Amino acid sequence: MQQVNEAASTVPATAKQEADSSGPRAWTWVEAEVWTDRMLAALENGVTGGRWYSLMDKVYAPCTLEAAWKRVAANRGAAGVDRVSVQRLARQAQRYLAELAQELRDGSYRPDPVRRVSMPKGPGRTRPLGIATVKDRIAQAAVKLVLEPIFEREFLPCSFGFRPGRSSKDALREGEGLLKGGYGWVVDLDFENYFDSIPKGPLLAQVAERVSDGPLLQLIQRFLDQEILDGVKRWTPITGTAQGSVRSPVLANLYLHPLDQLVSQAGYRIVRIADDALILCQTQAEAEAALALVQAWTARNGLQLHPDKTHIVHYGEPEQGVEFLGYRFTAGIRAVRPKSLMALKEKLRQQTGRTRSGRLEDIIAELNPILRGWFGYFTHARRSTFRALDSFVRRRLRAILRKREKRPGFGHAPSDDRRWPNAFFAQRGLFTLHEAHVAARQSR
Repeated sequence: MQQVNEAASTVPATAKQEADSSGPRAWTWVEAEVWTDRMLAALENGVTGGRWYSLMDKVYAPCTLEAAWKRVAANRGAAGVDRVSVQRLARQAQRYLAELAQELRDGSYRPDPVRRVSMPKGPGRTRPLGIATVKDRIAQAAVKLVLEPIFEREFLPCSFGFRPGRSSKDALREGEGLLKGGYGWVVDLDFENYFDSIPKGPLLAQVAERVSDGPLLQLIQRFLDQEILDGVKRWTPITGTAQGSVRSPVLANLYLHPLDQLVSQAGYRIVRIADDALILCQTQAEAEAALALVQAWTARNGLQLHPDKTHIVHYGEPEQGVEFLGYRFTAGIRAVRPKSLMALKEKLRQQTGRTRSGRLEDIIAELNPILRGWFGYFTHARRSTFRALDSFVRRRLRAILRKREKRPGFGHAPSDDRRWPNAFFAQRGLFTLHEAHVAARQSR
């Protein structure tokens, strides 16, 4: 069992966490059967020597693996190299979980290679993602359930990414508030290939600062040393924690936690979501000093800043602007970043080719979730953006209808507007961004 401060009293399941500047936050998100009242009390009041002991038995406990399996199943996801899908494992879940528990208990567990896939990231660019087997995702999720509260207790309010009760929208509100509050000189940080370049040794050492459990540390090391399988290529990465894995977000946040501390202690304001970060300053001199501070830290810690994408910008100059999490902030205006607009249009183009077959209602049914999801994030963009995108979508649909009538053209003609007016598409259920924006503004 972990060593705890014997003076600590038992606390209820709603034990509080000092997670943000607005006040304490309840630990309601932790897995209750994993994190008992006694453990939560120790988390609040401190453990002996600042380290947690004997946690591995919590990882392979049946209740932990069952909770981990439920989370993995809810996320679905593709099969790994063993081709065992979530649906297939579900048919014999208890057998798989029992086998996994035994392997974790006796130390024989070895994770399979991670299947690498490339996800689109803008024109001509891709982002590598690692797909572990479902079994390995369960094991990683179990480790996460046990470790996340320990590290979450340490993280600062300036970190928003992949944290319970925090989101990109929270980071945007914080950043925009600082910009409007006089912090107009901004260091826009771009870490080059961050997830793939985190040094394993220093990362594991940071884990060991809070966890003194040999088997658990060895298990994390095995996850970090998982082989990568990309087509016929197979290798063991020297650095990094595969982006897309269950354990990756917590470890990625952990490695940048000292940077959050350094920047905050130096008196600067930082807003970070994973490896996307802004340092907000009141003067150009402060911004230059902050950038030098970060450059020195990254050099010492085995990371690199992208030489072209890391720069200082001024919020008050319209020709510059601050781009963050898909938005562009400039001179009091919050707009959608051009790259974000291009990405949406490209996705819509893929769904609305002129030779597209199928009923119009079915095509609209496929478009609506894309449009609703995009609007849910960019609700607070400029009003003109929504009108323009609505016109773009309807024009693509009119081009399909023209093609079916064996007429050339791209849906631009005034006659097309008359033949298929906006109401025509509304009657068939097309989600309208502009109307959604108007409704959102009226509901405030």
